Amino acid sequence: MYPDVQLFIDGQWRASRDGRTIDVVNPATGETLGTVAHAGIADLDDALAAAERGFATWRATPAYERYKIMQKAANLLRERIDTVAKIMTQEQGKPLAEARTEVMSAADIIDWLAEEGRRSYGRLVPSRNPLVEQKVIKEPVGPVAAFTPWNFPINQVVRKLSSALAAGCSIIIKAPEETPASPAELIRAFADAGVPAGVIALVYGSPAEISSYLIPHPVIRKITFTGSTPVGKQLAALAGQHMKRATMELGGHAPALVFDDADIDLAARTLAASKFRNAGQVCVSPTRILVQRGVFDAFVEKFVGLTREVKVGNGLESTTTMGPVANARRIPALTALVKNAVDAGATLHTGGQAIDGPGYFFAPTVLSGLTTEMHIMSDEPFGPVALLVPFDTVEEAVKESNRVPFGLASYAFTTSMKTAQILSNGIEAGMLSINHLGIGLPEVPFGGVKDSGYGSEGGTEAIEAYLNTKLVTQMNL
Repeated sequence: MYPDVQLFIDGQWRASRDGRTIDVVNPATGETLGTVAHAGIADLDDALAAAERGFATWRATPAYERYKIMQKAANLLRERIDTVAKIMTQEQGKPLAEARTEVMSAADIIDWLAEEGRRSYGRLVPSRNPLVEQKVIKEPVGPVAAFTPWNFPINQVVRKLSSALAAGCSIIIKAPEETPASPAELIRAFADAGVPAGVIALVYGSPAEISSYLIPHPVIRKITFTGSTPVGKQLAALAGQHMKRATMELGGHAPALVFDDADIDLAARTLAASKFRNAGQVCVSPTRILVQRGVFDAFVEKFVGLTREVKVGNGLESTTTMGPVANARRIPALTALVKNAVDAGATLHTGGQAIDGPGYFFAPTVLSGLTTEMHIMSDEPFGPVALLVPFDTVEEAVKESNRVPFGLASYAFTTSMKTAQILSNGIEAGMLSINHLGIGLPEVPFGGVKDSGYGSEGGTEAIEAYLNTKLVTQMNL
């Protein structure tokens, strides 16, 4: 049932002008699933011209009408969940239950941002002159270029797409070639809901070629990217050269602090579930798990036990709780990081290697006895590898949390209000979740600081990045 994927340009599904395609591989089997169309410059020119026309149409569409179309798209996505989730699992590898959750979450994000689009209020500013009226107006920034990764093929697209549409912008989405069919199904829901031609374009191809062509192009007024920090810095620099507004959601190396007054069983279960979700290929995945020394041994025992219970397999099998990593290149990268740590004296409790057989499977891994000189303590593993590190004081834990240049997500488990307040003030991250996993919801901000980027893709802040602020001041004569 896996479809060959086409480009979506000016309201039409079509092949690339030169007919090129890219193979799509099932990471659980290593077999080719199908193909995706490879866009060239001629296709990008078509998409840009359509986006310019689409923007003129969509910005003139009343916010309430945009809201109704977006809500219809959300409902269509919910109706198609079984088909879309199965497609996602085949191309990305995550268990079917996780794929279904991603689809349902995407529909909720559409609903939330559709509502926000109805409430993009301006304001009246009291004037010093009674004959003068001062208005602040919110206007859509213009056509958007969005670049999204393979780890959450729908979630990473839907945040950008829904924010742009709610604000009145058109958008060209460069989606991942590894996982093209599930974002195509998301776009299909919007097209079937009645989004006018030209408002949305979906392209695939060479990431470097597409980004270097779209970002400087005068039609594009806003850039949004989710991916690695090195690539994000390059794209942000290019956007800056051309005075394009940018939102950057980049890499992380999330600390999770477990204090000796915490519920250790809750902490271990919560962090293990989060660590091995999507095979650890999550930008907000807890990676450096810092545990106060008094409960360190007990926590290690619980966490390692939970890790060994993870059922690795094909995501279409009902018993699977962790699928493969998404592509072959992740295996040597993870193997090298683990080897570097073990060779330098780290203790390997479980896992640490690829699993024999077809597909790209890496065993859930737990390391302790780590030092900051080991590569994995500074380089995000982006895989099913957990690092357990003891600490003595809250000051020591905060210092280690802030040591790396990243600042996306962070977590803590404590029953002390004092400790929670110290962490709230001291942790350098865009998000801190205490005693539960409370980030990533549609209604709350989602973004980082430092090398993890800037801007937000959640909450009321999400739509602001797609709006210009205009002052109109008028003297009534």
